[in-house]
Order: sequence, then structure tokens, then C-alpha cells
Amino acid sequence: MIDRAAADKLLTTTRSVRKRLDFDRSVPPALIEECIDIALQSPTGSNRQNWAFVVVTDPEKRLGIANLYRRAGEALAGQIPVPEYGDDDPRKSAHVRVYDSAQWLTERLEQVPVFVIPCVEGRVETFPSVVAQASTYGSILPAAWSFMLAARARGLGSVWTTIHLLYEKEAAELLAIPASFTQAALLPVAFYKGDDFKPASRLPAREVTYWDTWGAKRDA
Repeated sequence: MIDRAAADKLLTTTRSVRKRLDFDRSVPPALIEECIDIALQSPTGSNRQNWAFVVVTDPEKRLGIANLYRRAGEALAGQIPVPEYGDDDPRKSAHVRVYDSAQWLTERLEQVPVFVIPCVEGRVETFPSVVAQASTYGSILPAAWSFMLAARARGLGSVWTTIHLLYEKEAAELLAIPASFTQAALLPVAFYKGDDFKPASRLPAREVTYWDTWGAKRDA
């Protein structure tokens, strides 16, 4: 029987780690492969298992990806809508903190010892239907999240990033990723500093859950 308390802690404390990533501590390759082994137990569409994980540890290649990431950030500056929160909404201050930590990591990204890029076979932008797109991403995103959970359980921190995908083709050329594969994310991975993480402030499920009809809440 699964230890529910331990499982709940893992699920609620796997945070986006940026400023607490330890740039000075190397990560054993076997530990990354162990996390990927666990990730490969995730479900995939039609059980195709059409996934691949590119692990980047070479300093020059990490720098190349980091430069693409920074270029993409500059190109997207001002184009991503900023959520409008009320002054008393806790998400407002959280957004400011996230932006600050994201900028901090952007400036130092190549110092992270390991990048993991989950990929899936197929070019999502060529699929004509939402069904095909959802099925393709649904074949890799659960595995990528499982990787992050496995990493957290082993003292590793990570953060889900996608900005580099603005220059996905250039990243593929740098890493020799086949053109037939779609990169789903970029996960910077390192041991984390400090002892633990705590659950984030989130809206209660009741405020974002509708029953049978959009907007319909369950009776208390």
C-alpha cells in the first residue's frame, strides 16, 4: 500500500526550483537515468512510447542552449500577457517573485549542471486536429512531470521551461535532434540547496472546479 502522506508531500512540494539550484555540485549521470527510468513508466498515447530524453551536460552545448533561451526571452519580452490580480490577491506577489527568479535563472542558465529536454516523435504543428496535438503532447508531458517528481524524491530540483522553443530548430541542430521529433520542454536540473520545500499558496479546489456544467459548483 502506498504511503499516502509521503505521496502527498511529494506531489505538493515538487516546486519550480531556480535560485536554490546548486551550480557547484555535480549530478551523477546514473541518477538522471534512474529518474528517466521512472518517467518511462508513464502512460503514452496508444502505448507508442515514442519519446526520447536528451540530457545535456557538455558546457559548450549548455551555453549554446542558454544563449538561445536568452534570445527567446528578449524576443518575447512584452508579448506575454501579464495577469491582472487585485492588490489583495496573493497571486500578485507570487507573480512578482516568479518573474524575479525566472530572470535570475535566465542570466545564469548555463551554470546549471544538467539540462533535460523531453522529446516526442511527431511534429505537433503539422497535425490538423486538436485531438492529434493533445494526444502527442499527452504522450510526453506525463513522463516529463514524472521525471521531475522522481528528481525531487532524490534531492534534485528542476523547473519547467519552454522559452527556448522559440528557437527549437536551432536547439535541435546544436544537439542533433531529428527534425521529426518535437521538443516539449527544457528542464534545468541540479541538487537543490536547503532542507525542504513547502506547498505553494493555491486557490482551493472548490473555486476552480465545476460539476457537469461550466460554472456550476457542488452543493456544500
